[in-house]
Amino acid sequence: MDALPTTPSFRLDGRRALVTGAGRGIGLACAAALGQAGAHVTLAARSRSEIEAGAQAIQAAGGQADTLLIDVNDVAGTAAALDGVAPFDILLNNAGTNRPKPFIEVSEDDYDAVLGLNLRAAFFVAQCVARRMINAGLRGSIIHMGSQMGHVGGPRRSLYCASKWGLEGLSKAMALDLAPNGIRSNTVAPTFIETPMTRPFFEDKAFLAGVLEKIKLGRLGTVEDLMGVVVFLASDAAALMTGTSLVVDGGWTAE
Repeated sequence: MDALPTTPSFRLDGRRALVTGAGRGIGLACAAALGQAGAHVTLAARSRSEIEAGAQAIQAAGGQADTLLIDVNDVAGTAAALDGVAPFDILLNNAGTNRPKPFIEVSEDDYDAVLGLNLRAAFFVAQCVARRMINAGLRGSIIHMGSQMGHVGGPRRSLYCASKWGLEGLSKAMALDLAPNGIRSNTVAPTFIETPMTRPFFEDKAFLAGVLEKIKLGRLGTVEDLMGVVVFLASDAAALMTGTSLVVDGGWTAE
């Protein structure tokens, strides 16, 4: 018989990864996951103390990590900072925010804050990273942290849904434009994940009960639920995956 095929590696040794919004929560966990898989991880955010603590923790665990102090809303400043370091093989476009409120109460400031960070900043970070990948001849992986709310609607989530549906469309179009360069673009679409940003929402017991009713596996998501997914999309194991979304929602969108 022919030799058995070998599973492509999930290891990321020798690759450079950039994670935005890496100071806490999902971003920090996924930075740790990429580091544990062997990547050199650059943690990027506005909070110097948080990303430095995260990088030190990754280093203490035997990984390779450094930091980049940027505000991704500042497109020109972010581009200058990224142009000042070596190109990346992997981007996790993770920085994001939310201002839940009824549609008719949303202000221009709310709109600009949520769409500005979740979509505009993500667009231009990805553009800058992709340009550097192309110029360096790297066949990279760009991963956008989307949401189940990029696949369905939700009450008091008009801005968040708009930004995350937009991110899904952006990723698909990027996948088409970047495929000739061997660069992949995908999204991860989680359900409600318990993090410092979301924890205050769950203090509302009625809200929590409604969420748990829709998550068919019966629990909130954890950051650990996303770590393996991100490593998979970054790795050679996902070499033929581009322009798609991995929905990690415990069954929310299944009905």
